[in-house]
Amino acid sequence: KTANKKAEKNKKSTLKTPNSISEREGQYNSINEECPPMGLETLKIDDFQLHASTTKRYGLGAHRGRLNIQAGLYEDDLYDGAWCAGRDDPLQWFEVDARRLTKFTGVITQGRSSLWSSDWVTSYKVMVSNDSHTWITLKNGSEDLIFSANREKEIPVRNIFPAPVVARYIRVNPRSWFNSGSICMRVEILGCPMPDPNNYYHRRNEVITTDDLDFRHHSYKEMRQLMKVVNEMCPNITRIYNIGKSHNGLKMYAIEISDNPGEHEVGEPEFRYTAGSHGNEVLGRELLLLLMQFMCLEYLSGNQRIRHLVEETRIHLLPSVNPDGYEKAFEVGSELSGWSLGRWSTDGIDIHHNFPDLNSILWEAEVKKWIPRKMFNHHVPIPEWYQSKNASVAVETRALIAWMEKMPFVLGGNLQGGELVVTFPYDKTRSQGVTREHTPTPDDHVFRWLAFSYASTHRLMTDANQRVCHTEDFAKEDGTINGASWHTAAGSMNDFSYLHTNCFELSMYVGCDKFPHESELPEEWENNRESLLVFMEQVHRGIKGVVRDMQGRGIANAIISVEGISHDIRTG
Repeated sequence: KTANKKAEKNKKSTLKTPNSISEREGQYNSINEECPPMGLETLKIDDFQLHASTTKRYGLGAHRGRLNIQAGLYEDDLYDGAWCAGRDDPLQWFEVDARRLTKFTGVITQGRSSLWSSDWVTSYKVMVSNDSHTWITLKNGSEDLIFSANREKEIPVRNIFPAPVVARYIRVNPRSWFNSGSICMRVEILGCPMPDPNNYYHRRNEVITTDDLDFRHHSYKEMRQLMKVVNEMCPNITRIYNIGKSHNGLKMYAIEISDNPGEHEVGEPEFRYTAGSHGNEVLGRELLLLLMQFMCLEYLSGNQRIRHLVEETRIHLLPSVNPDGYEKAFEVGSELSGWSLGRWSTDGIDIHHNFPDLNSILWEAEVKKWIPRKMFNHHVPIPEWYQSKNASVAVETRALIAWMEKMPFVLGGNLQGGELVVTFPYDKTRSQGVTREHTPTPDDHVFRWLAFSYASTHRLMTDANQRVCHTEDFAKEDGTINGASWHTAAGSMNDFSYLHTNCFELSMYVGCDKFPHESELPEEWENNRESLLVFMEQVHRGIKGVVRDMQGRGIANAIISVEGISHDIRTG
């Protein structure tokens, strides 16, 4: 994505007054130079770097003025969805201390995340300072520049400065706001730190990767090309295939990594990672593309850990479950796609929660004492209504189900975004009408271990000093949570996988920022690389073997029960 491409897609503001600036970057012959986001959204900028003139209350303080931050369902004093000024007048400001000289090139703004309020700023000035006492306002000739801002509360609006400005501090000074609302903003600043080898703060936060990988965002065609390159580099251990097509006809490509691609080997477990069921949660997709490159290169270089994984496991990576949604988000770019553009399939379906609700079927059977007489406690069948053509089921979901039924997976992870936590089944609360309730599976102890294996090896998930992404402090729970304890969701991929197949499936929320700027990808790879490998290695835990008859032949569909666990599995 280039700055030009982003600008072309977002020509929404129009020139209203001689001293206003629109999103059109050429309006003031701006020097076409754009720096990446400084990190309000990704939390690189910490709370102590954010200040404001006044605050309505603590939960609407400057520390909440971060692009795409989400308010809690019950907006309260701690976690609200923006910075809101204590007074509505033109003297208010929101300030970022970069802690070093920085070349500022632009500002991105949103209104307040709220189910109940409508608050956003419609225009603002920008001021900069080197000492936080003397402030210089950005000018257009002799006039103060007034930037056009938001027209509603969710769609981000970016303004690029006519020329970069170098300073340590930057202030956004709202000049007008929605007439039925208040001064409330969520902000991201675009800026490049100036070279300063003595700067302690920058060195402390710097994360460098030594892996030589393709760290950028890939369009659908580029993703396909990259997978082809990996396949050509490692033809003996990779195979590309597709599991079906999206609503718009894009193939859903997967890559298999194994010492015998295309073959299921007895005693060799099948593992899967999927990503991008919500098309705007882009980080997981890029992590899987990085993972396939990394595994190929490390295998070729003789890395014994990777060789063991490849030779003892059949690994499947499906980086883009919802390619249609991704293309929508990719088109506008990482900072302007907001919180939900591209989340759903083309026909408006949330693919991750589009599976049949087998929980209710199983729990009802348990209440009626039908198990095991009339129904099994595992491999719960898909109801007939769900399989009819009129059912609201995305073609992508049907393709996933066919894949899950065809391949004898035993462990899987789906990569999500917008949080830092690993969730495990059940995702649906057992008590009807309850939005949050701990609802464990019979295999709760195994799921807890699997979740902890990822979270504990992630660089940030269990860090007690890590600021919460939005409203929940998952670090105090070891970076893991039972899905239903967080928020109930019927028909999740995780619950379906557990109840319909032999596969234990978890969700990894791999970063606060759903669609990080590509300059963040090396650090995000470092955050997640070890976790991705450790979780795959868990597929070899536990008992495995072959069930045979008296003649030594393998028995298919033999039911295996473990005393004390009311969830059986079957042989393949």
